[in-house]
Amino acid sequence: MSQLGPRFSKPPRLNHVAMSLPAEALDESGRQAVCAFYGDVFGLEEYEGLTEDRRRLVLRAHTHEQFVFLIADEPPMTAPRMDHFGLSVATKEEFDEVARRAAAWKSKEPDDVDLVDPTVEEYPGALRLHSFYVRYRLPLMVETQHFEWLA
Repeated sequence: MSQLGPRFSKPPRLNHVAMSLPAEALDESGRQAVCAFYGDVFGLEEYEGLTEDRRRLVLRAHTHEQFVFLIADEPPMTAPRMDHFGLSVATKEEFDEVARRAAAWKSKEPDDVDLVDPTVEEYPGALRLHSFYVRYRLPLMVETQHFEWLA
């Protein structure tokens, strides 16, 4: 082990985020709503074989090794409004499309969708960091980012 930590054959990466919800949030209608939103906005897909009514919902995030794990528990997780996990997209066009889809859901379900509009942080000569936040029926926001490298 080096001073900087162990050596790996491949760098470790985050593979999931887990949150607890009340059991009623994971009933059939709750799961359908969560799957519809996160599927439409981010392309997440339910692992149907892992679903247990009022107990568990697992959403695959484009690969089998990345997922959102939702589990029923009491008390369920609570978090301040801006606590979040992040996703990044490869292009500005993809960023704009994800933001558009989130805004469409906000228009359709204003009481259930919490949306922080897109912003850009400028790092002169290096980076424009595009980001927005959205939450739907989960304790954590999802921050979506696009790294527009200038150099």
